[in-house]
Amino acid sequence: MTDPVSRTILLLDIERFSDRDDVEQAYLRRMLYDLTDRALERAGIDETRRLRADRGDAVMELIDANASVTALLRVLLTEVPAELRTVNRMASRSAQMRLRGVVATGYVAVDEHDGWVGSDLNHACRLLDAGLLRQALRERPDDFALCVSDALYTGVVRHDHPGVPAADFRPVTVDSKNGPLRAWLHGPLPVGRDRQGEHGHGETGEVPGGSGDRPAPAVPLPDGPGRSAGPSVTIHGGTFSGGVIGGNQYGGISGGHFSGNVSFGERDGDSGRGEGA
Repeated sequence: MTDPVSRTILLLDIERFSDRDDVEQAYLRRMLYDLTDRALERAGIDETRRLRADRGDAVMELIDANASVTALLRVLLTEVPAELRTVNRMASRSAQMRLRGVVATGYVAVDEHDGWVGSDLNHACRLLDAGLLRQALRERPDDFALCVSDALYTGVVRHDHPGVPAADFRPVTVDSKNGPLRAWLHGPLPVGRDRQGEHGHGETGEVPGGSGDRPAPAVPLPDGPGRSAGPSVTIHGGTFSGGVIGGNQYGGISGGHFSGNVSFGERDGDSGRGEGA
């Protein structure tokens, strides 16, 4: 095994890759490789300064530690999302590509089988597979979600270099086999998560889709005067939500419709009944 050397680690993974057929998977892999090559070239990182490993639905790059990390981050934060939007607008729904990304730094060695070895690399892979990062991508209308390791944030991002605004990153802690890992998520935290909010959710409830046909997530109505929090009942694919005040139901309908009668239990001797068609 070689001596460990310092590397910048870049990981990119295609969302819901296994849901596609063989032809679609082959197309997405070509798109991922082309996008990764263009991103690295724009960051000034040519093929002589990086090593690549194939993970099927993902690509792993070990980048020379002397290459500019700030240039790489600027490309990932601006040019990669823009390119994904352009590509997905022209692609069919099943061929759209959405990506999770991780940038980390650490020591990596190469073993006698040309495999990559190192705890820093293991940590980066666990960040890539974290439920929090998966959920962040599912909730965003954009096609890219990026997380950086704590060491990279401390060494680079927190210094607020041009094009890499530190204020846009949020601290998170994700679970792993070896205990919690601290990291920094670019953009808003997923709904229901605080900075410690990793619960290991998998990829469920979504179908392949990107910016070409993917609407922005619905924004819940805030509480206000005269409105109290209440139950939520799913009816025919939509949601009837609100609270009970004096026996009446106040709320609205989002994402669908309902039909028939909806009865609510008695409260202080009163009962409420809603009816819609």
